[in-house]
Amino acid sequence: MKYSIYIADDEKNIRDLIKDFLESDGYIVKAFPTGDILMETFLKYPCDLIILDIMMPGTDGLTLCQNLRKITTIPIILLTAKDTEIDYVRGITIGSDDYITKPFRPTMLLMKVRSLLRRIEMDNKTQKSDIDVSFGDLIYSTKKNAVFKNKIQVELTQTELRLLSYMLQNNDKSFSRDELLETVWGYDSAVETRVTDETLRRIRKKLLFVKSGVKIRTIWGYGYKLEFEESDNIDKD
Repeated sequence: MKYSIYIADDEKNIRDLIKDFLESDGYIVKAFPTGDILMETFLKYPCDLIILDIMMPGTDGLTLCQNLRKITTIPIILLTAKDTEIDYVRGITIGSDDYITKPFRPTMLLMKVRSLLRRIEMDNKTQKSDIDVSFGDLIYSTKKNAVFKNKIQVELTQTELRLLSYMLQNNDKSFSRDELLETVWGYDSAVETRVTDETLRRIRKKLLFVKSGVKIRTIWGYGYKLEFEESDNIDKD
């Protein structure tokens, strides 16, 4: 299967570089000078992965990412010339799956694209199973590829879902950041570690929203572990 990728960047040399590099790896790529044109095309002809520059004329990449997250769970990678902590955190918080700072090596971007699309393939294979996994008041339905708190679906992006489902399926163990980074993102630990922390923070917020008793406990100096705290204050629906 050939995956289709959309790129939005107002710098033509960047668009052409990414397009040529990804096409040489076998992907079907369309490049757009603005995010608005990309969104208009996506609504008619959805793709498998999107790469967005943050600073663009018209709708900026962060806003576009946020709007896309309302209608799709496909992987989104943000590109930016900024390298501040607040930009990184905001990008991950609104639902992007990864983040890369300009200038960047095309091989680095390609690695991230391959990793995100490989996860789609793995998730599709997992969905063929009929075995559900439960922990505390959460159930991961492999058939539906979704996490539920009782009958309420926890609204997760694909990255959040993959991370939480992996932890639910191995709920008796502790997870190092390196393990999660390698298993869920497919990266070597030297590439990026903040993405794990920010994604888990988002999951914690969403579990709190559905009043789940499942907590992701931080093990200082190591990583994370799932715990269940049953409470009279937790809505049992």
